[in-house]
Amino acid sequence: QVQLVESGGGLVQAGGSLRLSCAASGRTFSSYVMGWFRQAPGKEREFVAASNWSGGITYYADSMKGRFTISRDNAKNTVYLQMNSLKPEDTAVYYCAADDSLAVVTIAPSYDYWGQGTQVTVSS
Repeated sequence: QVQLVESGGGLVQAGGSLRLSCAASGRTFSSYVMGWFRQAPGKEREFVAASNWSGGITYYADSMKGRFTISRDNAKNTVYLQMNSLKPEDTAVYYCAADDSLAVVTIAPSYDYWGQGTQVTVSS
């Protein structure tokens, strides 16, 4: 069992930055693929970014490439999402998730554990 707790969300103006953190507890964090997803009101949950166990392999949704960076510190059992050049359309609840498979996946149902989410609001 893995428990995930996100933090770092908030209100920011367009063009600003935020760094989200996701602290994990429970089983060995370093063995998990970690992902970030988001869900805006009235929309389906969408993939944002994912990292393999070491952070050496990462994937991003096309609209986040060049603006968002996923990283992880296995010694601290924490995964991060650095978000730059934020846009109003980035407004959503952001979730981190853990997957105990070997391959990095971008599909939400593949992930086994989820945090409670953190709200990010970008004003225009």
